[in-house]
Amino acid sequence: MENEKEFPKSLLQAARYFQDPDVCVDFVASMRWPDGVTCPHCQGKRVSYLSSRRIWKCMAKDCHKQFSVKTGSIFEDSPIPLDKWLTAVWLVVNCKNGVSSYEIARDLKVTQKSAWFMLHRIREAMRDTRTHKFG
Repeated sequence: MENEKEFPKSLLQAARYFQDPDVCVDFVASMRWPDGVTCPHCQGKRVSYLSSRRIWKCMAKDCHKQFSVKTGSIFEDSPIPLDKWLTAVWLVVNCKNGVSSYEIARDLKVTQKSAWFMLHRIREAMRDTRTHKFG
């Protein structure tokens, strides 16, 4: 996909697009912070990116906390990697007749229990769009 603003059109494209962890971080960061990365703890704009760990460090005088794109989102506290999360979100958003946790489990090679957990969080975030839980 040449244009980063162009979303994947098929499940295969989504799986290929989100297979690179750096692409996943960039994608979520651009959706979450369209005007630049902001510390979720103090809302500071002075942040430093630690590329080896794919996290940011707040440079505000009283904060200095580290955070990732998962912090404060539906992805937080989940050991499931972003490539699977973003592909699951793609499935939920693009399946006209809905998608079951069994389908997500089969398509993403995760357990049905993990797929149910992901589906529950995705649906909750979609239900209340005012909170911006995706990012």
